[in-house]
Amino acid sequence: MATKKTSPRRNPMDQIMQASAAFGFRVYKSVFRHSWPDSARTRSLATMSNVFLHLHPTTIRRASLKVTYTFCLGGLSFFFFLVLTVSGVLLMFYYVPSVTQAYQDIKDLQTVVFAGQFLRNMHRWGAHAMVIVVFLHMCRVFYTRAYRPPREFNWVVGVLLLVLTFLLSFSGYLLPWDQLSFWAVTVGTNIAKATPFVGPEAQFLLIGGYEIGQNALIRFYTLHVIALPLAAAVLIAVHFWRVRKDGFSGGL
Repeated sequence: MATKKTSPRRNPMDQIMQASAAFGFRVYKSVFRHSWPDSARTRSLATMSNVFLHLHPTTIRRASLKVTYTFCLGGLSFFFFLVLTVSGVLLMFYYVPSVTQAYQDIKDLQTVVFAGQFLRNMHRWGAHAMVIVVFLHMCRVFYTRAYRPPREFNWVVGVLLLVLTFLLSFSGYLLPWDQLSFWAVTVGTNIAKATPFVGPEAQFLLIGGYEIGQNALIRFYTLHVIALPLAAAVLIAVHFWRVRKDGFSGGL
């Protein structure tokens, strides 16, 4: 009479270990979807499936690798934008956009808050540095004729980013609510008032009235911390994407 063979009983701990190993392998494959890039095919797959590597062109001219060609001005501009974003969010914890409290908040930030003066100076000097670096970046692009086809659209995006950089600097100038910022914004809004046909309406839209007060402060604060940074972030993403699609301009 034949007897039925029974499989040896598996250890529950071995089953758990095997299931954990299989799960860990699936997680690994979900993150790293391709093997080590040791061939042309796997290198292409690794580049096209990685968002950080995908930001850069697959081929780069040798001339564009020289530091003296770009001076990394575009990367420095983005770096200062990140510095201003982080420091600006931290400053928002200690600032209230009120004509009766804004100036005192700035004074407390410099004298009471721990490392507050360092934080404010980092934001202030970072803003100055970003304006300078973005302007130099535009000069470099113009000097090397990197605006030529097929990069005309990206040149327009860069010009818009330059304008947004100036607007961010100008809108933040009023927030300390001291004599210097008050009269500087007064001069700036009077320049807007001199615009043909729509000058008075443009000034009224900026300051929310006929004189600079609480409405102007809250509008400049909203523009500075919400509207302009969001617009700049979107255009920066488009700018990087177009660099990826159009390629670098080295050697042209």
